[in-house]
Amino acid sequence: MMKKFFFALSLLFLCNTLSGVAQDLIVKIDATQIKAKVMEITSDAVRYKRFSNPDGPTYVLSVAEIDYIRYVNGEVDRFKKSVSTQPQTPAAEAQPAPITQPAPTKQPAASAEQKPTAIPSTPAAGEYVLRRYKVGEYYSRDGVEGIICSVTEDGLHGTIVSLDEIYLMWSGFRKPNLQVVGANDSTDGRVNMEIVAAYIAANNLKWEDFPAFKWCRDKGDGWYLPAIDEVLTFGNNYNGGTRARVDRQMRNKFNETAKAHGGQRMSRMVYYFSSTEKDEKSAYTSYLEIEPPFVVEIPKYNKFLVRAMRRF
Repeated sequence: MMKKFFFALSLLFLCNTLSGVAQDLIVKIDATQIKAKVMEITSDAVRYKRFSNPDGPTYVLSVAEIDYIRYVNGEVDRFKKSVSTQPQTPAAEAQPAPITQPAPTKQPAASAEQKPTAIPSTPAAGEYVLRRYKVGEYYSRDGVEGIICSVTEDGLHGTIVSLDEIYLMWSGFRKPNLQVVGANDSTDGRVNMEIVAAYIAANNLKWEDFPAFKWCRDKGDGWYLPAIDEVLTFGNNYNGGTRARVDRQMRNKFNETAKAHGGQRMSRMVYYFSSTEKDEKSAYTSYLEIEPPFVVEIPKYNKFLVRAMRRF
């Protein structure tokens, strides 16, 4: 009886030991292998932790880069033949916060014999680290750079403002040629950009007739002149989330980020143009100081500060 007992105990210990070292194997289409613990699979990406660092950051890899995944229990998910999306570009930043994700739903498939190889010390092509962003930080990815001025609750998305700023007119029309464009959205500057673009096309005008919009547009895809509520949010976050008190630490963070990456300090005394139109003569502006009024209507043909905005 004692022999049977010790045999059963040894067997249990062996099983626990083996389960403790088991890992999933991600095999890319270029035959690169990654030992991992798969956390989540979506239609376009796989999130996982490296087997050598289970408490470390969560990595993200496009399914377009993956041939198949062999799980601990021998099941295999194949991706190569059914996915045609383009691989994602590695991010320039690192130092992510660990993110807990639910375990994937695995689909049974034929098993495959493959010897795992060593795990690379740096992200492979198409692989990047999932990270959370914070207001005031530098953002740089896929050639886009700026200062983060707002983030979603999960810290994964938000808006950035350009590193630089410039004095420009909203539009160059004066009496008797003042006109209402229809850019009256107060929450999303992208909508106003589309309205201005349609107005230009319909009236045989040029982007040069709307200098502030043109400057933002010329920065590339996705950049726009922010709506008035977006400028107000920027101002609040520049002051630490409220204008009831001065938060010099957050102000310094914005300005130091700008300076460190070749940008310009924020102005607290001059109003910034928004893309939100008031009437044929004026557009709404806002500034970053803590004293009201935070919103003022300014003639469109006057030159005031402009910073471009973009979502990520």
